[in-house]
Amino acid sequence: MFGRSASAAVTDAIKLVLFDMDNVLCDYDRATRVAYLAQLAGTSSEAVHNAIWDSGFELLGDSGALEAADYLRGFGERIGYPLSLDEWVEARRRSMQANRAMLDIAGSLRRTVDIAVLTNNTTLVADHIDTLLPELRPLFGSRIYTSAQFKTAKPDPHCYRLCLSELGVRPQSVLFVDDLAANVAGARDAGLFAHRHTSVATFRQALSEYGVPLD
Repeated sequence: MFGRSASAAVTDAIKLVLFDMDNVLCDYDRATRVAYLAQLAGTSSEAVHNAIWDSGFELLGDSGALEAADYLRGFGERIGYPLSLDEWVEARRRSMQANRAMLDIAGSLRRTVDIAVLTNNTTLVADHIDTLLPELRPLFGSRIYTSAQFKTAKPDPHCYRLCLSELGVRPQSVLFVDDLAANVAGARDAGLFAHRHTSVATFRQALSEYGVPLD
């Protein structure tokens, strides 16, 4: 479960819990998003998925290789429809459902440690987070970061280090939680403690093992 051994020393070290967003703080259903986009474009879900995700185009947005305006324009061009910003946001919003249990844990954690979000996404997600997932702002404030802001993406260790530099914390004082094994491995390579999220129960157990109090 753990990238580095939990010990009394670790207990005193964790100052920040850094959360992934999709499938950690919210349930993300890409199929719902794709179906909505396909309906707008008058095409099939398979065609949209192939054009955006299978082609590697989405990674260009996540890694900041495309600025937001270029990403949005290219998105529409690839699906054959002049997609507006509002339509892009609405498609994303429909695919996200807040994970109340995890958000409750985050709310408890913030009483004793700092919390922040690092998600692989274009800057459009951070810019419109109050529409996409309004539950985040009251908990995380301005500490909601997308990989595109750092011109890289998880699991590149550089992505985590740049985020932590922005936050002003050392990697060895951070516990990162993500649902993807590759992203957990990348965090460990960057010097963070890391936990792969599979359930609320196992996350609570991880916090206990690391000595991070919930209250």
